Amino acid sequence: MGEKIILLVEDNPDDELLTLRALQQNKIQNKVVVVRDGAEALDYLFGQGGFADRDSNVMPQVILLDLKLPKIDGLEVLKRIRADERTQLIPVVILTSSKEEQDLINGYKRGANSYIRKPVDFTQFLEAAKQLGLYWLLLNEPVPIRELKNDKQTY
Repeated sequence: MGEKIILLVEDNPDDELLTLRALQQNKIQNKVVVVRDGAEALDYLFGQGGFADRDSNVMPQVILLDLKLPKIDGLEVLKRIRADERTQLIPVVILTSSKEEQDLINGYKRGANSYIRKPVDFTQFLEAAKQLGLYWLLLNEPVPIRELKNDKQTY
């Protein structure tokens, strides 16, 4: 099936490092592609801009999406992911420090598969990363690639 890529959309360098360390300490060996704003996330997913030479047939297994992003906020990124046939079925986990109830509601309304508030405590964050890896990368059955390419069916 190929490499299971994690797309991490995170503008805060400390949170990026924390997430990468948590994944590493939980022995999650998947390639992690890090983008630092909403526009860069969309460029990566749709193979445009600085990612125009990327093989856009290779999509991430899961997207870890922060909400408070520069250029294009996370909720708008999620909306665009769900609006495009190429990306609409990719699991998106909102990983944010936002405590706004409206962000939670809007995240699910726009199609998030999961919403996780970043714990401040590193031990809790390690456990959250372990569960993310276990579920989304090992247990979850992704949509077959051919369905993503030939999505003419109604779900």
